[in-house]
Amino acid sequence: MQDAQVGWIAAIIIGGLAGWLAEMFMRSNTGIIMNIILGIVGAIVANFILGALHISLGGGWVAYLIAGFIGACILIALGRLIRR
Repeated sequence: MQDAQVGWIAAIIIGGLAGWLAEMFMRSNTGIIMNIILGIVGAIVANFILGALHISLGGGWVAYLIAGFIGACILIALGRLIRR
């Protein structure tokens, strides 16, 4: 995903969408700012994990969205574990 060529504005939009999809999938109740943060940070986390496993999603917006969704779900699950 190093060649994704996603700018800051696109990262915010795609991160927000990925965070919102993760919020719906995980049935959590976060706001729009938290969705954006979850999507962007989630993409970084998922990119690191998938890279360590030698899995490539390719490049572009779709790969960033998928990585953001996977990472946001992981972050939501970790947040739930910490709160309990």
